[in-house]
Amino acid sequence: MPPQGAPAPAARAADTTRENPWPLRRLSENIKIYVDKMSTLWVEGQVVEYKPRPGTRMAFFVLRDIETDMSMTVSTYPGVLDAAGPAFEEGARVVTRVKPVFWERRGTLNLRADEVHLQGIGDLLAHIEQLRRRLAAEGLFADERKVPLPFLPRVVGLVCGRNAKAKDDVIVNASARWPAVRFEIREVAVQGEHAVREVSAAMAELDAIDEVDVIVVARGGGSVEDLLPFSEEVLVRAAAAVRTPLVSAIGHEGDAPLLDLVADYRASTPTDAARRIVPDRAQELQGLDHAMSQARAALGRRLGREAEALTLLASRPVLTHPDAVVEGHRNLLTTLEMQLRQGVSAVVSRHSRELATAQATLTALSPQATLDRGYSLLRLPSGEVIRSSEQLSKGVLIEGILAQGRMVAQVVGSTPATPKQPPAS
Repeated sequence: MPPQGAPAPAARAADTTRENPWPLRRLSENIKIYVDKMSTLWVEGQVVEYKPRPGTRMAFFVLRDIETDMSMTVSTYPGVLDAAGPAFEEGARVVTRVKPVFWERRGTLNLRADEVHLQGIGDLLAHIEQLRRRLAAEGLFADERKVPLPFLPRVVGLVCGRNAKAKDDVIVNASARWPAVRFEIREVAVQGEHAVREVSAAMAELDAIDEVDVIVVARGGGSVEDLLPFSEEVLVRAAAAVRTPLVSAIGHEGDAPLLDLVADYRASTPTDAARRIVPDRAQELQGLDHAMSQARAALGRRLGREAEALTLLASRPVLTHPDAVVEGHRNLLTTLEMQLRQGVSAVVSRHSRELATAQATLTALSPQATLDRGYSLLRLPSGEVIRSSEQLSKGVLIEGILAQGRMVAQVVGSTPATPKQPPAS
């Protein structure tokens, strides 16, 4: 009942005024009355979100209009969907017999289905499959185009939704693994009509920053409808044009937007992306300690082997008695020297004897010996030796060679030689 003196509530919506409005519940009640009067009808649409929940009394899926971006939740009994067949899944195009239902307290309009019939593969997924094949034929998804992610990026570029959980998943998990990691973040629309333009622009902007060594596009799953922008040709080609290594962390394990195929690495979740883009500091330190231990052990083994080899070398006779190597040569040299001395002495003695004999013979035959016995040698001024008196004439000067010294004399006379008597017969 309205307070005393207050105007009665308007009977019709057209009778409400600023001074006499309806309570919100009255509007909700009237909408419900109107909706309840609507008859059952057939509608067509595409299933964009459906998660089977075995054991529940009711099943829910989201039906999207074929041409416009408009959707509505549909509830039904699980048996109705079972009757539709195993092909009922996200992306399927269906015709369903529904009754509109308005929930007063929540102010939402849903549909309750009592029949569901499949109409083939959904147009959107068919379009995406056609696009996938075309881009694959161009080589955009080829493994040869993919580049490895850096071991430790200087800066991580992050494209994510505004205040999205995916952003926290990447930052928190990456920072836990490598506390010094730095981020360059671009918060953009990750679903709806602006998503393609904003995500493409964010990737290009981060790609132009020199310090950004890897780019992560993160969303963290959603319905097929929510992920449609990441299968748009414009966005996929923009991702293919990025030179910086690209990580796609859009869906969950079962989702497969085309961005996953063109990215250099496809992460199953934003958390998986965080684990992939930076190393685990604790694990790397542990690995470093292990490597140092192995290096020390290897160095110790090498030094041990070298010490054993050195000990073995030092114990060899050539090092314990170094002169043993030259001792034999020294003895040989001594022997050879002795033989050489003996040989030289024998040769010198033999030649000395021969020289003495030759000297004695020479002395005996030498004119000097004759001179030493008191004889002298006479020569004409021309140097000719005087052998006969016939060579002399009176007054000629002659030179006399004595055993010691020389003399000059003048011939005052000469006696002819006496003829030799023939021997007696």
